[in-house]
Amino acid sequence: MDIEKIRNFSIIAHIDHGKTTLSDRLLQITGTVKERELEDQMLDAMDLERERGITIKAHPVTMYYKGQDGERYELNLIDTPGHVDFAYEVSRSLSACEGALLIIDAAQGVEAQTVANVQLALKHDLTIIPVINKIDLPHANVAMVKQQLEDILAIPAEEAILASAKEGIGIEEILDTVISRIPAPQGSATDPIQALAVDSYFDPYRGVVTYVRVFNGTLKKGQRIKLLHTGKTYEVKEVGSFNPKPYARPELGPGETGYVTANIKTPDEVKIGDTITESKRPAAELPGFQEIHPMVFSGVYPISSSDFERLKISLAKLQLNDSALTFQSESSIALGFGFRCGFLGMLHMEIILERLHREYDMDIIATYPSVIYRVTLTTDGEVIEVDN
Repeated sequence: MDIEKIRNFSIIAHIDHGKTTLSDRLLQITGTVKERELEDQMLDAMDLERERGITIKAHPVTMYYKGQDGERYELNLIDTPGHVDFAYEVSRSLSACEGALLIIDAAQGVEAQTVANVQLALKHDLTIIPVINKIDLPHANVAMVKQQLEDILAIPAEEAILASAKEGIGIEEILDTVISRIPAPQGSATDPIQALAVDSYFDPYRGVVTYVRVFNGTLKKGQRIKLLHTGKTYEVKEVGSFNPKPYARPELGPGETGYVTANIKTPDEVKIGDTITESKRPAAELPGFQEIHPMVFSGVYPISSSDFERLKISLAKLQLNDSALTFQSESSIALGFGFRCGFLGMLHMEIILERLHREYDMDIIATYPSVIYRVTLTTDGEVIEVDN
């Protein structure tokens, strides 16, 4: 695909403002998913995501759409989580895009994460397209939301698109605005490979599957690539995109998003925000990388002491698909042997405990969550961090 015909964008919103429903409608209108295969929450793979109506993992998808000019465009959407616990994932997703759809609920208006995500998008210098969603609700107040757009976010109200993802109102206008207002990506196919690792998941047959956005160069099977932060090299086994299921492609060129597999054995080797480049002629590192650090700590203990080893294996399996989870052995006089687990926040903790119970049939007790304390010693002024 000609780089001028590619558009990369994210959908950002406060929790429950209709982000996932809108992405479903976009997949439907562009014909990415056949009508008979359509179901709600197409980009949410986990049962927990579907039940709670929240997005936990970022998910990219490639759509093809014929614009008003008659040309065919490749639209790469990265669906992002809406909760504050996953703010770093959102920031990496935004750094893979040139624009963002800002969804605001017509009844609830601008909320906390709306403001936080707009600031993140502006920090990454993205083109923001405001969408006032759920205009079909009886208590929708479009005038109030337009006023809030100008007063709180300093976005001109006339730029807002009125839509209802549930009823399919305004979807084509959103797609045409994405094509007309979001700039095409920049990049050169002849430069050394420079790609951003947006996220990853573990596949028992293929190893770690890494979601990538290519900035320069061309990724294809058989190349030797290097991850700059770990310094390890691998051979590319497959590249492809999502529709929303993964499908192989001959190559991923500059400006495109998709996935790469390269016999990477453990998710620890792929850090979110890392730069993927060629082993022979490495490119410069992409900005914004951070190590993910847990914020909330809790002790997790099996109700039956004989389940200790099974709990250890279950946590290790969970960590394969969620590298933000950390755990180490600890013991308690009252509860026996267990693990001290680190989470990104309270929602992340709740999800992990629920998955342990559902997916691995573990009966567990979790201690009251605590945060890291930074203690300054009066003797020499040394600062130590205490998580227990």
